[in-house]
Amino acid sequence: MNILTVNLLFSTLVFGIAARIYVVPRMPQLSSPAILVPILLLHGLRHLGLMFLSEGATYRGIPSDFTVPAAFGDLAAAVLALLALAALVRGSRLARPLVWIFNLEGTLDLFHAIYLATVHRAFPYMGPAYWIPAFWVPALLVTHYLVFLVLLRPWKAR
Repeated sequence: MNILTVNLLFSTLVFGIAARIYVVPRMPQLSSPAILVPILLLHGLRHLGLMFLSEGATYRGIPSDFTVPAAFGDLAAAVLALLALAALVRGSRLARPLVWIFNLEGTLDLFHAIYLATVHRAFPYMGPAYWIPAFWVPALLVTHYLVFLVLLRPWKAR
């Protein structure tokens, strides 16, 4: 097992513990928008995955079979998060379906990127972008889990 895998797993564990201690116990008292707005704002920053396409953020030789799908999958998740956020804050009936679409695409994108990075052995070429799978991806995975918890319960408006 390489060090990046250990970092990814341990960071996910720590974010999961934090969510279990601080977020999950408060969820029954909060409306769906109160939980989702900060999470969607966080995921609106997934355009940062485009760093995988930037020379200097990664080392020469990073496999494009990993970088292109990872970068554009993250960009798609960011756009979907912001669309869902707009619908949510407007109180649109499309909010919940858009949150579902965002959460499914975003979750699948992260697992796909982890798979591609492993299969194409991208880890040695991560360079400064190493923080994305070591820190950012675990936070995103845990917040996707929280969104699934919200979506699987009765929708609580404001």
